Amino acid sequence: MDLIPAPRLLALRGPGHSCELADPYLYAGPGTAATVRWLRRELGAATGWTLPERPLDAPLEPGRGAIHLTQGAPGGAAGPDLRDASDRHGVPGPAGRPVPEGHRILVGPDGVRLEGADPAGLFWAAQTLRQMLGPDAYRRAPLRPGRTWTLPQGTVEDAPRFGWRGMMLDVARHFTPKDGVLRHLDLLAAHKLNVLHLHLTDDQGWRVEIKRHPRLTAVGAWRPRSRWGHRASPHWNDTPHGGFYTHDDIREIVAYAAERHIRVVPEIDVPGHSQAAIAAYPHLGNTDVVDTAKLAVWDDWGISPHVLAPTDAVLRFYEGVFEELLELFPAEVSPFVHVGGDECPKDQWQASPAAQARIRELGVAGEDGLQSWFIRHFDGWLAARGRRLIGWDEILEGGLAPGAAVSSWRGYAGGIAAAEAGHDVVMCPEQQVYLDHRQDGGPDEPMPIGYVRTLEDVYRFDPVPPKLSAAAAAHVLGAQANVWTEVMENQDRIDYQVFPRLAAFAETVWSHLPEPADRDWPGFEARMTAHYARLDALGVRYRPPGGPLPWQRRPGVPGRPMDGVPPER
Repeated sequence: MDLIPAPRLLALRGPGHSCELADPYLYAGPGTAATVRWLRRELGAATGWTLPERPLDAPLEPGRGAIHLTQGAPGGAAGPDLRDASDRHGVPGPAGRPVPEGHRILVGPDGVRLEGADPAGLFWAAQTLRQMLGPDAYRRAPLRPGRTWTLPQGTVEDAPRFGWRGMMLDVARHFTPKDGVLRHLDLLAAHKLNVLHLHLTDDQGWRVEIKRHPRLTAVGAWRPRSRWGHRASPHWNDTPHGGFYTHDDIREIVAYAAERHIRVVPEIDVPGHSQAAIAAYPHLGNTDVVDTAKLAVWDDWGISPHVLAPTDAVLRFYEGVFEELLELFPAEVSPFVHVGGDECPKDQWQASPAAQARIRELGVAGEDGLQSWFIRHFDGWLAARGRRLIGWDEILEGGLAPGAAVSSWRGYAGGIAAAEAGHDVVMCPEQQVYLDHRQDGGPDEPMPIGYVRTLEDVYRFDPVPPKLSAAAAAHVLGAQANVWTEVMENQDRIDYQVFPRLAAFAETVWSHLPEPADRDWPGFEARMTAHYARLDALGVRYRPPGGPLPWQRRPGVPGRPMDGVPPER
């Protein structure tokens, strides 16, 4: 049984003990309606099952098999008793309480029982059932209508190691239309990942409608051309590029994610990475040193020198942006709001008399203090509205409110410092889980960026560095894989860079694995053989194990490969 991520317990009875399902009856307990809808929609499409529902206490009907669903304690369903005293880093678990998202699958001669400690746990149990049924269960229509599906009898018990199991998708550099985002949500759910971080704004584009500031999308969502390859490449794609999500698009994305127990984290980057916003509203920039009225949305990669001016007017403008954003991303689905806070060039502030006067007025320590002032302002503003700020690890410089969290991208160091200071951390070190980095050192790798990060390298990633104390490790919420799209111009390129490595990443944040050096890489590689068939059924255009196919290559388009082992920072 080649399950990915690997469960805590898999116990099969062996040959001769099977369960046959032929349009099974559903016996659904209280609180299971959402998973029942998903089973009918997704498994129903693939299998042709109608899944007629029967009362939970009704007798079994012979010949068709049954699927029982129970969740938590209501109605006499106990739910999985998955309890941990501690994980391998010594972090205390929830003593005497079922582990969040825990679940159990029991396969007997007459059917399947799915038990969830909570709604998310039951949904993940349904994902495991889908894997157990085989790759045909991932199709959109039955390949052999009327077939009987066979499962081995046994038990699966499972619960995740981390509560934050995410992927960051950069939709600013290259826009992913709404349907593509919904597809990503389905793929995350299939791998038991539960956070989608959307990088919505950058120098190269603004991707979310803000009705009180319409030029952010009328102007800021479009650029006349894009560089083809790394920023040193001489090649250009002269097709205008752009797009944005309307309010209703965002509402649909958030609702679709919530049905799959996925939280969406929106990111509005301040005070750097803001050229698209300044091109739309020139007064947001440092007008005393730059004629911002002449700026356009940036058509190149890298870090633009154009940053927000440190004025009250800019703060009020972005408060309006965040007010609209909070309406679109309800707190129960999106408790965190990401403010970026990284890679802010200080040249314009150094040259700006207005910025220098603001530094003196605020009494902050130079331009670095000015950047911290921006972040602390929105930290307090969001906290007053019941949200938690999260930002890239540069936001540590200058101090944070206790509730703020850190995305540690420049290696583990920022995450270690944040955790030891009592801040929650999401680990996403570029040396380990930046999926825009190349997967092989061969000459055919398309637009190769960064260090080689193979499938095995990602499988040996661990979100908790060994130097963290148990108390500090408790602040590691989990991890996310980051997908920056400068060199991913369409969905095929994203598929190639993300898969199969996202499957390995999913196991590192879900499963309770040994230390990285002790992990069973041959065993995972063998399980991936079955998983490739699932990805094929889902239409994922992943990187084949043997290297890129001819149409996946980009000959003559330069990247920025880096040799050797990536240094830790």
